[in-house]
Amino acid sequence: MTSSATPASSQTRLASRVVSGILNIKPVFNVAKGRARRMMVQRASGIGLDWHEEARKLRSRETEAALAPEWEQTLAEVTDPNLVFPDYYLKPFHAYEQGNLGWDPAMEVEVASQTVHAQIWTGRDAPGDPQGDARLRKSYHDVLKAQLPETPQRILDIGCSTGLSSFALQEAFPEAQISGVELSPNFLAIAHYRNQQRVAQGLPNIELHHGVGEATGLPDESFDHVSICLVFHELPQSATMAMLKEARRLLKPGGRCSFMDMNPQAEAYRKMPPVILTLLKSTEPYIDQYFSLDVSRAFELAGFETPTITPHTPRHRVVVGRK
Repeated sequence: MTSSATPASSQTRLASRVVSGILNIKPVFNVAKGRARRMMVQRASGIGLDWHEEARKLRSRETEAALAPEWEQTLAEVTDPNLVFPDYYLKPFHAYEQGNLGWDPAMEVEVASQTVHAQIWTGRDAPGDPQGDARLRKSYHDVLKAQLPETPQRILDIGCSTGLSSFALQEAFPEAQISGVELSPNFLAIAHYRNQQRVAQGLPNIELHHGVGEATGLPDESFDHVSICLVFHELPQSATMAMLKEARRLLKPGGRCSFMDMNPQAEAYRKMPPVILTLLKSTEPYIDQYFSLDVSRAFELAGFETPTITPHTPRHRVVVGRK
């Protein structure tokens, strides 16, 4: 579902179409994808992170080796063997040929999040803030706290990745029971491991489920709040609509669904140089569909009241709709 008037300028839309055409040429796509990855690794170094070393430590579990068996055993434990992956999920994502279905993207997503979000407030030419990712998530939850009439007791985190968003929700709402749903079994295996680490430290347990965000299989009206954090820009519009409808099914009457993601109206995207746009689109195959989504209309069609839309960083927005 596209908006009748997309937020980007006509010049930006033209540049986006040109970039899309160029990236349809496989060798060009591969070059752009490789350059995007190299740029990320270099940016990580700029904020004091050794990209490859961070992934190696997680892969070897050297910090908490006594906690868990080998990764493949954990993977088998968390995987639903009957789950069918949607076709859109089988495309390359984030410069990984296997998309999110592999160990490399799973082992690197935490350092990638710290790297990408380090420059939200400092700008692309500055070294960046190592706490940018934590600051982004706190900013999201601050918006929720200001808008929610009462603290939710049961929160579902759709697209919980390796637990990044679920653990942040637990810190923001310490009295709530948090559940997470993740489609990638590799990401979910790491979320399970991180959850074990936290429980061993006396922190609350997070309920984790292997499932499709559009059809979780969880009971009707079983949550007060559904949060979808940094997911919609990775989906075609049809999947976004299905996920919103699923969120409404899962919510109790009066419950809220919220999402935090890129803000297409932000100056950072409207004035993005073509070379950066090319690198972005080489790693985000559905970014055009997300940027053209009329989110207010999408929420209304899914059965929500007209949502509030709150820009909360130079690049992101929070959208909250009531069932």
